Amino acid sequence: MPTAVIPFSPEMDASQQNVSHSPPRSTHREPHSEAYLMPAPYQDIVHALRQAFPQPTSDRVHDAYFVFSFLRALDQVDRMKSVSPLLGKPETLDYSAAKQCRVADEPSTLEHVTEELVAHLSGLFVSGHPRAQVNVVPAPTIPSIIGGMLPSIYNPNLCSDESGRRVSVAEVEVTAMTAELVGYPAEQAGGVFTFGGTGTLLYGVKIGLEKACPGTAQTGLREPAVLICSERAHYACLTVASWLGLGEQNVVQIPTSPENEMRTCLFETMLRDVLKQGRKVAAIVATMGTTDAFGLDDLASIIEIRDRLRDEFSLDYTPHIHADAVIGWAWSVFNDYDFTTNPLGFQPRTVRALAGTARRIKHLGQSDSLGIDFHKTGFAPYVSSLFLLRNAADLQLISRDQSATPYLFQSGHHHPGKYTLETTRSGSGPMAALANLRLFGKDGLRSLLGHLVTMASELSTHLKAHASTTVLNADNFGAVTLFRVYPDGVDTFSIPKLEQTDASYRDQLKANNAYNRRVFELIHAEALQGRGVVISLTDCYRLSDYGEPIVALKSYIMSPFSEPENVSAVLDSIWRARQIIAQEQRQP
Repeated sequence: MPTAVIPFSPEMDASQQNVSHSPPRSTHREPHSEAYLMPAPYQDIVHALRQAFPQPTSDRVHDAYFVFSFLRALDQVDRMKSVSPLLGKPETLDYSAAKQCRVADEPSTLEHVTEELVAHLSGLFVSGHPRAQVNVVPAPTIPSIIGGMLPSIYNPNLCSDESGRRVSVAEVEVTAMTAELVGYPAEQAGGVFTFGGTGTLLYGVKIGLEKACPGTAQTGLREPAVLICSERAHYACLTVASWLGLGEQNVVQIPTSPENEMRTCLFETMLRDVLKQGRKVAAIVATMGTTDAFGLDDLASIIEIRDRLRDEFSLDYTPHIHADAVIGWAWSVFNDYDFTTNPLGFQPRTVRALAGTARRIKHLGQSDSLGIDFHKTGFAPYVSSLFLLRNAADLQLISRDQSATPYLFQSGHHHPGKYTLETTRSGSGPMAALANLRLFGKDGLRSLLGHLVTMASELSTHLKAHASTTVLNADNFGAVTLFRVYPDGVDTFSIPKLEQTDASYRDQLKANNAYNRRVFELIHAEALQGRGVVISLTDCYRLSDYGEPIVALKSYIMSPFSEPENVSAVLDSIWRARQIIAQEQRQP
């Protein structure tokens, strides 16, 4: 800590600040003008505001003030921590009051603004807390936080290396490292960081659309085209179809198996029907780790069917296959892991779970493109998403005419802005990803994933052992556990199958859905008070065979600090919620 250096403050005199006493002024003056001798009010404001910017040249006193400002903010945040998974105190969110906020006339101070910003973190769930098990939100590592913060100081734009410089090199480094990891030829592959998992999918489908319907970028969509995915694929498929003008009705959703993977026999049938109708295929999306259940599509079979039907129908293009691997990509570190000798010493059931995922993930390198979220299973801060292409030449399909950007790309050699959707791209995502790839290596990421899967397996085992709970995704292998809770007297050996298949159980399914929603409400209310655990709920884990949604509770263990006792905390929260519901039902 820079405690040996006197922190800068606006009250210091000019000699302490190492800055000029006043900003330079015009040399034109009236010799006896009283108005000239006094600086204009705006000059005083500019002079004061300069102190809120990082100094462009080395200034030990002001640089120490900059560092000290960060330390002071971090110290204020640290004082908000406790043993609970909540930062600060429980907060009631008042959006009506927020809409009354207005910009003040007078500038504020860095110190006051910092305090206000820190206060906005109060009531936030601590993603790294072992009792925070909500969706796919990891704890960012310290190096990735630093990696994300450093570009914020100097604001490189990855549009071109004329502005990005070595931060642009970092993006290429991460692209090459990740390409090799998933099985792409690193010298041939290409990629860009974008605005999230939906962004990676948007890039993949856009390139596929240009392959299927050349010239769409110039003339618009002139013939029907479809996007094919599983019924368990991320809703981003619908979003992308809408934004690209394909239309949500042209998303062909393939039914899935009980393991939440695309039924490839039906994929072949439905793809054949599309081609018989003369419709183009903009893209085929293989989901490599569904958000809810971590279902893994059989990518190798999907590719084999695609290639066979392309030849059978003599297509003049090859339908583009995009692997939506924003969660599952990380398991690529096990592509060359020896599960037989198991050098990292994982438990037998963990070895089986990891191997079960690896058997599907190892085929990622056969896809045409894929999406990666380092801010999910890469333990980086938001947003750090990479769109990766097996063949970088495909980026030319979406490149813009350079005449449209006459003021860009006048120097340098690397210009992603010629083909990216965004002209402005931050360097924070690539730098955060690079930090963790360097920090973890393969064994570090293997160990973290193995630990999370072990903890999820522990929870699943306990839930299976209790008479009032059942696990819905027992045949999936990730860090997520989907489960349902039932009142006393329900046969949890038979009821899940009957709810799924027997339409005569429709009313009972609806009643049990309501029961699980109430369990979630109680657990969530407890969590908002800083007690218990933070878990999620999905309104439709999957549809029953007769069309009713099946509600599920969801634990997504992403904290490296998770231990078996944190698994017990989930169970304790469930039992407390069941007791409250039982009391509510006894009341007249």
